[in-house]
Amino acid sequence: MSEIRSTVVIPNYNGMQYIENCLASLREEPAGVIVVDNGSTDGSRELVQEKFPTVHLIVLDKNYGFCKAVNRGMEASKTTYIILLNNDTVVEPGFVRALEAAMDDDKRAFSGAAQMVSMGRPEVIDDAGDYYCALGWAFAAGKDRPRENYGVPGEIFSACGGACIYRRRVLERIGMLDENHFAYLEDVDLGYRARIYGYRNLYVPDAVVRHAGSASSGSRYNAFKAEQTARNSVYLAYKNMPPAQLLLNFPFLLAGFLVKQLFFLKKGLGGNWWKGTVKGFRLCCSPEGRERRVRFSGKRLSAYVRIQWELWRNMWYRFRL
Repeated sequence: MSEIRSTVVIPNYNGMQYIENCLASLREEPAGVIVVDNGSTDGSRELVQEKFPTVHLIVLDKNYGFCKAVNRGMEASKTTYIILLNNDTVVEPGFVRALEAAMDDDKRAFSGAAQMVSMGRPEVIDDAGDYYCALGWAFAAGKDRPRENYGVPGEIFSACGGACIYRRRVLERIGMLDENHFAYLEDVDLGYRARIYGYRNLYVPDAVVRHAGSASSGSRYNAFKAEQTARNSVYLAYKNMPPAQLLLNFPFLLAGFLVKQLFFLKKGLGGNWWKGTVKGFRLCCSPEGRERRVRFSGKRLSAYVRIQWELWRNMWYRFRL
């Protein structure tokens, strides 16, 4: 048997509709599997126990959110690489080896993002790598575009936590997911942190995953997601940008948040977005928010300069999509 170099970590919360197909697709993949159950009440935890006895199941007493569940899974793993996978996904053969090969070929890579395609329309991209821009917006490349246009590997801003690989030794240096996020943008935050430390994030189109999307929150736009995303958008900029960079980007960030406020107002979720924004500022001012802020170091100035250039460039990229 070949050496197991990766552990797949799957957070699960009431995923009865998806978890069996997800785990079945991993049976032939050369990786260990850990499912972290966030207090499910729909029988999905019992299904994992009964039908997948080789899966390491970690049971939490309630829903602690995506970040804590994933962190518990990563802490329990021992392999060189850690692969995150949503419970509403199905992997295509060769998924694990494709991700590992990309990381083996680039020692400065922290993460590799799989090519995520729509479960119902696999010819259409769901996520081909995540980007972040000076407007304070994170966005997925290729969303709803033809898959054939996104077959070339390359560098991205961050990897979507729905299907990606992380290098363990880098996590040990920069830290795991920030549990202040609970859910949403935690993967962009981690990728951003890795970039500050000088690492790269890759897009790996040979690793293909079919993704149902919004399985836990219920829909693409909903009250919970709007509030959490607004909160975490404020926190993401605050914790990763030093004061001078925040000042430099302030006009763009302000414009970006106003546009988002209007967007969610039209969706009937303006109150949720505003509530989340207020919560985000409160988190930034809290002891736990200040504690997790990335401290500026002059040794990393070149990384900050490169990131800033990308924040500006990605605004153009966002509007070109």
